[in-house]
Amino acid sequence: MAERFTIPIIATDPDIDELGHVSNLVYLRWVLEVATAHSVALGWGHPEYRALGGVFVVRRHEIDYLAPVTAGQQLTAVTWVESWKAASCIRLTEILRGPQVVSRASTTWAFMSMTSGRPQRIPEQIVELFR
Repeated sequence: MAERFTIPIIATDPDIDELGHVSNLVYLRWVLEVATAHSVALGWGHPEYRALGGVFVVRRHEIDYLAPVTAGQQLTAVTWVESWKAASCIRLTEILRGPQVVSRASTTWAFMSMTSGRPQRIPEQIVELFR
């Protein structure tokens, strides 16, 4: 099983939409922030990927909104890489308020060549790092 990575989140006033709860776009931002933080925590930020000649880009997001979140609530974002293919992976993310899951996301990330802009095989050193 893949190791899970977590970051704390506090919903702020700018995160709130006209309905009085966290905007759908903010959940998407949180999904991207926890994924990036996970990679950086393992020593792989954007400069390291660029030096390798490839970067991960999002091909697809699927988000389920399970419960509303309001300003000031303390949350935890949890993420892990669920599965790997030659040039892509599926990363799962949960946003929790205490033990309650308020949102689930599945993101397909493709590993793209910096020179050709086309998908390329994910280096084994990267796959092993996230396992």
